Amino acid sequence: MKASGVIGYQGQPPELAPSEKELGELSTIIRKLIKDTKVSKKNIAISLPEHEIFTRLISFPALSDQEIASAIKWEAEQYIPIPVSEAIIQHQITSRDENSAKPKVSVFLVAVSKDMAARYVKVVQDAGVVVSAVEPALVAMARAIVPKLGTYVLVDIGSYSTGVGIVKDSMMVFSRSIPTAGNALTRAVSQYLGIDIIQAEEYKKAYGLDKTKLEGKVRDAMIPIIGVLGDEIKKALHFYKTEEQGESPKAVYLSGGSSTLPALISELGQILGVEVAAGNAFSEITVSPQEQKDISFYAPFYAVATGLAKRD
Repeated sequence: MKASGVIGYQGQPPELAPSEKELGELSTIIRKLIKDTKVSKKNIAISLPEHEIFTRLISFPALSDQEIASAIKWEAEQYIPIPVSEAIIQHQITSRDENSAKPKVSVFLVAVSKDMAARYVKVVQDAGVVVSAVEPALVAMARAIVPKLGTYVLVDIGSYSTGVGIVKDSMMVFSRSIPTAGNALTRAVSQYLGIDIIQAEEYKKAYGLDKTKLEGKVRDAMIPIIGVLGDEIKKALHFYKTEEQGESPKAVYLSGGSSTLPALISELGQILGVEVAAGNAFSEITVSPQEQKDISFYAPFYAVATGLAKRD
């Protein structure tokens, strides 16, 4: 039995780990939000950020589903950087190849620290609701914005990290977290132009990668980091196509707060050589044309929430 690729985990920097006080404040905010919006349903699903999750694509011989379920924890012990006894481990069979000379089954392994997951669950429970399901953020996002059939890439560009997932026929077959995202772009603009972080953030949002804005200086500051991000996405695609003999993606969908930068879509499209589009988390929500127009700006920010809401 062998595992393909590198483990899809980067780990949360210690300075990002919330304190107990901050978690308590978050519970209070959630409780107020539920009250203000008059949410009546008390059973909810939550997501875990990609940088807190360990993932692996593992190849097994042609075993039955039951045999794989029995073997998965023993296999996981080799590939996750925490003791199996301290982890919650789930798996999904992504494909079976029983007609080749060496039949195999590909399995997508997901593991998370029990303690970390418990902290997220407690925050929500303290807000007065019941957690009925927990899943990776990229899985929820894929449900919201990726077409049901075909192979696509999902890129979630946040503040501290970027999640990259490959989805085939609505099933996540690869994911990883890249420690390059919006804050790195802001710092690059700040250093390049010699301005403070607050102003750099405004410049980043307003001008993005547009060559015609501010003589292209903001673009010049950010383009090396966008190049790194593009290279990491290409590595994920190369792995999937060579190790798993996967098909080329039909498109790349962007989501997350830093995915809305001007000219980012065209820039990544040139780097990747694949169609790049903004993911629309609200495309299947039935509202009036005017309401759809009014909420379109928020689509990149609500992909996780929408995907969780669309769970069966």
